[in-house]
Amino acid sequence: MDPSTIGALGFLALVVMVMTGVHIVFATAITGFLGIVVLKGWPVAVNIAGIIPHSAGSNYLFSVLPMFILIGFFASSSGMVQGAYRAAKAWIGWMPGGLAVSTVLAAGAFGAVSGASQATAAVFARVAIPELLKLKYSPSVSAAAVAAAGTLASLIPPSAALVVYGAIVDESIGRLLLAGFIPGVFSALLYAGFILLRFAANPDLGRPITGISWSERGASLIDVMPIILVMLMILGGMSTGWTTPTEAGATGAAIVFVYALLRRKLNFGALQSSLVETAKLTVMIFSTFWGVFIFARFLAFTRLPTEIAEWLVALPYPPTVILIAVLAGYAFLGMFLSASGMMLLTLPVIFPAIVELGIDPILFGILVIKMVEIGFITPPVGLNVYVVAGVRPDIPINGIFRAIWPFVLIDILTVALLILFPSITLFLPNLVLGAG
Repeated sequence: MDPSTIGALGFLALVVMVMTGVHIVFATAITGFLGIVVLKGWPVAVNIAGIIPHSAGSNYLFSVLPMFILIGFFASSSGMVQGAYRAAKAWIGWMPGGLAVSTVLAAGAFGAVSGASQATAAVFARVAIPELLKLKYSPSVSAAAVAAAGTLASLIPPSAALVVYGAIVDESIGRLLLAGFIPGVFSALLYAGFILLRFAANPDLGRPITGISWSERGASLIDVMPIILVMLMILGGMSTGWTTPTEAGATGAAIVFVYALLRRKLNFGALQSSLVETAKLTVMIFSTFWGVFIFARFLAFTRLPTEIAEWLVALPYPPTVILIAVLAGYAFLGMFLSASGMMLLTLPVIFPAIVELGIDPILFGILVIKMVEIGFITPPVGLNVYVVAGVRPDIPINGIFRAIWPFVLIDILTVALLILFPSITLFLPNLVLGAG
């Protein structure tokens, strides 16, 4: 049996294992190890499996992950969510659908210190939905807005998903994080614009907020200062060269930590929980890296990624058409897999073809994350929708899925615009760091 066939069978076995519930770290490590045994023998497989955990874990790129994760846990404990939401309500609540728009923008702001889509959706399902229902907003529309707004955290830096992408394909983390900022803000504004138009056309969907004074609006700005400071520290530090992404993440975590202490929101129990949960999540992600890198080494021996790349490049279609087909596959996988799991599973195979097609790796990374976001809110297994429904079981999940489709169409429009106008994505990293 030739190596390419062995590689294809190994990849098929991996997909079957993942779909049957085997955790991706074990599925990739076992498949990769056994595949190397078949191709190169037991000694080579044991040697590779022994070296990869250290070589992967000691990669400086990965040290940014625990910092970004810690920022999210500290932010959840510090009251930043409530502060961002109060400010958004004070300034935007008077508009048609103003409270729903406030939810989207506040979720985007929280995403700038969280970086986790499902966590953002869960937090805002608890904080925003009760406020929306008080003003007689449609329960399904409210839940759909929260689920869609949660996806913004995957794109707006600091984004753990972008760090994972950069680590897998060996691209600049700083350039990726800068590239995600404008598309993330762009997505939030399109969501907000849709809500404004829909509620202006049908005011019965929910009442605006009235009676907020200018003094209240001014005072609310204090609540968003820590978020702005963290964003400036992370993006500004990396763009000026003062800090590496890891140093920027550590400084951001320190800022959120001090803010939580000053507000007396972070007791010893919350601190211990934040540190332990950060360690658990970091170990889980690093373990997944180890398994995937063993599998990627197996694929390299089979030359399967190279042959797939050659096949895709030889297709009689423009690169943009092939790119759209690849992205559609990511949208499908996003219904079932987490962002990191999906990228770890597919990028070792797909990325060489993307490079051969001449598609910018930074642009492709942003597009992949955007397709992951679409997968998070589309049936049958839209993870964000299930998170919101889990927090609010009183809102039927079928109703949420019906109300989510306009947001899905907006995301598809966003992807189309990013493909047609790559400068939307590449402008900021090229301006700050120069052309890649």
